[in-house]
Amino acid sequence: MAETKCPKCGGTELGKGKQSGYAMMAPVKKMSFGSNIEYILCTECGYIIESYVTKPEKFKGNY
Repeated sequence: MAETKCPKCGGTELGKGKQSGYAMMAPVKKMSFGSNIEYILCTECGYIIESYVTKPEKFKGNY
């Protein structure tokens, strides 16, 4: 179930953001360019509620 309310301030207006530049998650045990990271955040206080990679398949077999 997706969050619809900020656990820090109770705000109900959420937004989606991403890191830019070279900020990406790379697999530890294999050579790969990795994946961008996106966030769900509260637009009232800035609290990051959720973060995830956009291409999780790049991490299979990496543990």
